[in-house]
Amino acid sequence: MYRFRRLRRDERIRSIMQETRLHPKDFIYPIFVIEGENIKNPVESMPGIFQYSIDRLEEILEQVKEAGIGGIMLFGIPLHKDPQGSQAYAADGITQRAVRFIKEKYPEIYIVVDICLCEYTSHGHCGMVQGEEILNDETLPYLVKMAVSLAETGADMAAPSDMMDGRVAAIREGLDQAGFTQMPIMAYSAKFASAYYGPFRDAAHSAPGFGDRKSYQMDFANGQEALREIAADIEEGTDIVMVKPALAYLDVLKEAALTFDVPLAVYNVSGEYAMVKAAAANGWIDEKRIVMENLTAMKRAGAKIIITYHALDAVRWI
Repeated sequence: MYRFRRLRRDERIRSIMQETRLHPKDFIYPIFVIEGENIKNPVESMPGIFQYSIDRLEEILEQVKEAGIGGIMLFGIPLHKDPQGSQAYAADGITQRAVRFIKEKYPEIYIVVDICLCEYTSHGHCGMVQGEEILNDETLPYLVKMAVSLAETGADMAAPSDMMDGRVAAIREGLDQAGFTQMPIMAYSAKFASAYYGPFRDAAHSAPGFGDRKSYQMDFANGQEALREIAADIEEGTDIVMVKPALAYLDVLKEAALTFDVPLAVYNVSGEYAMVKAAAANGWIDEKRIVMENLTAMKRAGAKIIITYHALDAVRWI
């Protein structure tokens, strides 16, 4: 009989034998930036998460810097929206101004910018619309404009989350032609049409004005299709592949890790965060233990990068 418990006998040997370890550099912390001044709005469905105006960003950036996490992911919330999402690629757009501010004040912080139109369009969808149809090819030039505009402000990485077919190739070509050949792309390659996104839509003011996003985000029942999406994005030139959400899709993440030799990211999304926070607030779970177990599972499944709202707490708990 092999006695596995010999290597579990006490904390010292368990620590030696631990296979998966979290590190602050594993984490990317999402930040919501909103138009206005002196704003720090709490997101009610996401305790501990806020919308910041640019003049209040230093409060959270100082915490990010001290925590030593891998970087941040920016989501801009414009004052004015239109059908074309023009503030997404405006030189003076909220996200563009936020990137410039961060680069001036905190040049050491790595900035990932979400490339999608849903926060900027009056209809709330991720692409151009005709009637109630979301147009694919007509959307691509706008995504390219957004990526190039944010590259020009100094953003470090583009992360297209729209799920339009062909957008990775279009953005790669657009960045290269604009001289940003060294800017990497982290594609939301397997992004599922999920109920876990609800709190994010409160935070980013990005709920669709009609219908849903099932015609472009993936059916949560489909795992093999996710692998085809990932393969296509790799072929188009993405540098990093993302699976989103995390917890209900660790099988997809693990299969991707076994199938593809590329860095993998996973997004521990707003609904996953909110459920942990709500249960912890009611005393039903041990928040620290649950968070660390969840994040470790994501890394164990193959994630090199974990985008999570728990990042600042997790660094304290590692």
